[in-house]
Amino acid sequence: MRIGIIEDDRLLCQALEIALQEAGYGTASAHTKKEAFSLFDGKEALLLIDIGLPDGDGVRLYQQLCREGKALHGNPREDRIPAIFLTARDEERDMLAAFDVGAEDYVVKPFSMKVLLKRIEVVLRRKSEGSILVCRDLELDPERKQVLLCGEEITLTAKEYRLLEYFMRNQGQVLTVDSLLQAVWGLDGEFVSENTVSVTIRRLRKKIEPDMSRPVYIRNVFGLGYRMGE
Repeated sequence: MRIGIIEDDRLLCQALEIALQEAGYGTASAHTKKEAFSLFDGKEALLLIDIGLPDGDGVRLYQQLCREGKALHGNPREDRIPAIFLTARDEERDMLAAFDVGAEDYVVKPFSMKVLLKRIEVVLRRKSEGSILVCRDLELDPERKQVLLCGEEITLTAKEYRLLEYFMRNQGQVLTVDSLLQAVWGLDGEFVSENTVSVTIRRLRKKIEPDMSRPVYIRNVFGLGYRMGE
């Protein structure tokens, strides 16, 4: 999952790249409007856009990207790549202008990197809710709570389902045991051992992996955790 960064402050841009990559996201960065037009191709999961760019306004840039189809996965407006705007100006008119063009959120500098990551997580979760989640031959329908493998429905326990949904919503990211405990077990995770996570993943793998000796869906990332997809 790649996040696009459009920020002319190179130190801040570098800090954003590091924080996002440590959180498991891929990144692509531009420092000007011109660079953004040549770099971004509509495959980003989210854009972080500085309003005050050296060669123009970030809000107008987003409008232009959308108009030219570079900030879209398709033509429908609802497929627009979500954007969070960054600015050093805490002015109402700037906020309203950002929201008028479809901003998901607005962050005033300086900001907490942890808070920004949480805002990104919320935006991406909101964007994906209700959509059919797909990974290779595996499909998960969040509304119907249904899982299909090669078109055939498979039966999962509640914990297996929640674990699979969390993996499918975070494809490509390395998920630590702690993050799985928090997302799947919640407050109960404080009283659950790491072995419970590995046992639940093993049970889930038996139901979705064509070959347990060579898993293609959920892979171990040595010393870090687990990852679904590439």
